[in-house]
Amino acid sequence: MSGNVNATPPTAQRRVVIIAANPTVSTHTGWPIGFWWAELTHPYHVFEQAGYAIEIRSPAGGRLEADGYSDPEHESGYSANDFVSLGFKKSPTHAALLTNTRSIADVDPANYDAVFLVGGQSPMYTFTEHEPLHRLVASFYEAGKIVAVVCHATCVLLRTRLHGGDLLVKGKTWTGFANTEEKLADASVGRRLQPFWIEDEARKIADTNFIVGPTFREFAFRDGQLITGQQQFSGAAAARLVVEALGR
Repeated sequence: MSGNVNATPPTAQRRVVIIAANPTVSTHTGWPIGFWWAELTHPYHVFEQAGYAIEIRSPAGGRLEADGYSDPEHESGYSANDFVSLGFKKSPTHAALLTNTRSIADVDPANYDAVFLVGGQSPMYTFTEHEPLHRLVASFYEAGKIVAVVCHATCVLLRTRLHGGDLLVKGKTWTGFANTEEKLADASVGRRLQPFWIEDEARKIADTNFIVGPTFREFAFRDGQLITGQQQFSGAAAARLVVEALGR
């Protein structure tokens, strides 16, 4: 879909800042939680292949930790086939990017073409009420830049407002982690995982259009400057939409 995108000139290298959640502990499960590997590494790979300059940041800065089940080396074997994440982990150069991230405090949208927010379990606890992050997302959007958000990171879109007071998603079509997926995730561990469900909250918002694709299948959507991906299998698809919007 079309939209006003303030991209850099064709001869300049595109720049994207990826924002991943800081580690925390779930108040529902007591488990340590963080970002989801595939939602960071798969988009990173797409951007790297497109020749983009990529920066990884986090709201508070510091070392990033991933959700256990997203780790291709986790004993559960849940993500054992995620060779992209395994390669990222085993590359000293790439792994080092997660050991001491810079915070978002001095991120200036003028220096980037897009912002890409990574999901996982932590965003539900650390992104939802993080007003500086909401303001940063709004500033990218109001600067005419691409805003891409995947999986549980889409919780920010429930709160992010533009200067006029309207939610960024007013009049927008977007996606995020679906209720069907929450039900399956809860059933797989035998307990409630999330403090709320994004689809439930999104459907309470007037003048927005929340959509979902097939359960746990790749699904991403672009509405102008806003790009959203449904869940962990949608990170690369969302990144490809960013590249499609900006070019190489």
